[in-house]
Amino acid sequence: MTTTNPSAAPASGRYRILVLAVLILAYTFNFLDRQILGILAGSIKKDLGLTDSQLGLMGGLAFALFYTGLGIPIAWWADRGNRTWIMTGALALWSGFTALCGLAGGFTQLFLCRMGVGVGEAGGVAPAYSLIADYFPKHQRARAFAAYSFGIPIGSALGILFGGLIAASIDWRAAFVIVGLAGLLLAPFFKLVVKEPVRGAMDEAPAAPAPPAAGGLAALLAKPSFWLISLGAAASSVCGYGVAFWLPSFFERSLGMGLVDRSLFLGVMTLFGGVAGVWLGGWLGDKLGRARPQAYLLVPAVCFLVALPCFFLAVQAQNLVVVFLLLLIPTGLNLAWLGPVVTAVQHLVAPAQRTTASACFLFVNNLIGLGLGTWFFGAVSDALTPRFGVEALRYAIYSGLGFYVVSAALLGLGALRLRRDWVE
Repeated sequence: MTTTNPSAAPASGRYRILVLAVLILAYTFNFLDRQILGILAGSIKKDLGLTDSQLGLMGGLAFALFYTGLGIPIAWWADRGNRTWIMTGALALWSGFTALCGLAGGFTQLFLCRMGVGVGEAGGVAPAYSLIADYFPKHQRARAFAAYSFGIPIGSALGILFGGLIAASIDWRAAFVIVGLAGLLLAPFFKLVVKEPVRGAMDEAPAAPAPPAAGGLAALLAKPSFWLISLGAAASSVCGYGVAFWLPSFFERSLGMGLVDRSLFLGVMTLFGGVAGVWLGGWLGDKLGRARPQAYLLVPAVCFLVALPCFFLAVQAQNLVVVFLLLLIPTGLNLAWLGPVVTAVQHLVAPAQRTTASACFLFVNNLIGLGLGTWFFGAVSDALTPRFGVEALRYAIYSGLGFYVVSAALLGLGALRLRRDWVE
């Protein structure tokens, strides 16, 4: 049974938009704190004497270990407790550990601080998915989830931009401290604005009490579409997270761009390309998925197949205008899966199980995609350095693009099964 005393979901459309805006703001800080390491990698590598493999571990595994491992128990709690309090505490925790990253004196200390960021962010996403499903009717959810996912390109862009500019003006340590403290200031504002809604308030049938954890998990994990969706998204995330983390270093090593220049270049590209791609995916998902739920998976599958050659050509190009235009396309398409895929996951279970379902999906997606992605590109770069020198990272990026083909294939298979596993 739910242990909270939630208020009814407000009828006001303005309040729903306000809630969504604050959730987007929190998600922006989630990705700002998560992705800032990429633009600071070069400075940290020089200051602490690290290898690409060590940077990849900090960018992926250090964060993913607790982020994925704690996500499911926190989601079980959120399906029974007050989701807004959980998210408020999570926001304060990950922001505090982000600030502590600026005090790290070596690889081990920074690795542990990044693990702390992962502990906090474990409670930041799955409860938000559940809140959105209880604030918006099902015919608007793909767009609502897509709007929420604006936090990814906005946060990533701001992490690149602010991280680079602060590091150039002061140092990389100040960048961590400043953005971490800003997140701490947001936490009480979040709790003040976002109220706990009634579970299932926007569904046709009232929500049943959350079932025992074992039963709910067993029902979800028995559905083939869940595994195809999760593994398909994870395969794309290996490439998505990996390329996003290493592009700043690639621009420094292969194109000779300074810290401020690559911060502005990548920040603008990530912001505009990412926001356009996220909205495109959500719009297409709602438009096509209303009649055919399979479209929620086919839309991102096609996007990944189009993104692959654009990434390949962009990494080969030398002219910065050409590079920008070519990267703008896959930067958007790489994020177009968020609204449709998250909507599909929400409809694999009943309303009272949505937070747990989201956490299970995020567990698979992030353990593989985030945990493997940044390390994979860094390890391949280290392995190829004796042969290719500073160009090793270019070839490491080439090697990871095949994950998009794997993702498209798995999502296509998931689309064939989705209708049988769908829950209205």
